[in-house]
Amino acid sequence: MKTKDLRVVKTKKAIYQALTHILKNKSLTDINVSELCRQAGVNRGTFYFHYEEVGDVFKEFFEEVILDLQESYKEPYKYISALQLKSSVYKNLDPKTVRIFHHVKKYEDFYHIILSDNVSTTYYYMFFDAIRSNFIEDSKIGEYDESKKFVYSFMTNAIIGLIIEWHRSNFKESVDDMNIHLVQTLSAIARN
Repeated sequence: MKTKDLRVVKTKKAIYQALTHILKNKSLTDINVSELCRQAGVNRGTFYFHYEEVGDVFKEFFEEVILDLQESYKEPYKYISALQLKSSVYKNLDPKTVRIFHHVKKYEDFYHIILSDNVSTTYYYMFFDAIRSNFIEDSKIGEYDESKKFVYSFMTNAIIGLIIEWHRSNFKESVDDMNIHLVQTLSAIARN
């Protein structure tokens, strides 16, 4: 939703919500434009003005969610001095400043879908790459070490693993508890 036109924002939001609703029961490849338009309360002409196919809606919404995820990931670093960042990015995190799980809770319906069996693993890898790119960016604050790419992948999977486990429990743990789990996990990994 890059445009500021309120009509476009409302239309796209309705289409996103409709797609999320339908994806609870159907795979992305089984959804057609007519069904999506009916659920969203928009006509096909409006749909085709913005998109070519249903997959484009999912891709755009996914990109919007990932952008919010990246902003959420960076949030706690606003509270850490440059000196602390260089010494150890993860040892100095305060769980109260972590926003990743606030983000996941905000997009809970979306995460139920991308972590389900109804969606292609392509989106899992896009999710993985978005989180991993943050670790790589963090490493550039200090000295970047190409040999640590496996560590970054491991840490990325640690975060995704926490999100998947939270999803499996139907997001029962509080956001604050999940933030603590994340900081403890990253701190333990960073010590080694």
